[in-house]
Amino acid sequence: MALLNVSLCTKTPSPTNQTFPLKPALPFPLPLSLSQPTGTSHCSSSRGQDLTGKDFSGRTLIKQDFKTSILRQAIFKGAKLLGASFFDADLTGADLSDADLRSADFSLANVAKVNLSNANLEGALATGNTSFRGSDLTEADFTDVPLREDQREYSCKVADGVNPTTGNATRDTLLCN
Repeated sequence: MALLNVSLCTKTPSPTNQTFPLKPALPFPLPLSLSQPTGTSHCSSSRGQDLTGKDFSGRTLIKQDFKTSILRQAIFKGAKLLGASFFDADLTGADLSDADLRSADFSLANVAKVNLSNANLEGALATGNTSFRGSDLTEADFTDVPLREDQREYSCKVADGVNPTTGNATRDTLLCN
């Protein structure tokens, strides 16, 4: 039995001053072009894909499914990733700075050496072996993020600053002593 991994996505373009002729609606969504840096995507799945080094800067990828994907050195700077799933994904060296990661799922993900500076992770999941070792947590907001005690202790050693969006101190959101 073969497993078929299909990404069904739609893209809403960013507003422009140009006008385009209307095209009839298709009976299925078109695939998301990963090379287009602007606009909004509502995708069902990017699951299990090798997206190493891809640039998602400033993109809106609400509830995007990146489960088991390889996202090494991927750039999500300033992206809106509310409810996105990075379950068991490899984010080694990724840039998630200034990203809105509220309610994102990082369970079992490799989040080592990731830039999370100024990121908002309120309500995100980070269960299992999720590790933030070597990551930049400066001004990140971890409000209501369940962390293993060893990860909390490590994060408290490197945490610093106040998140510019929420106004919450990183150490306070990590429940550091």
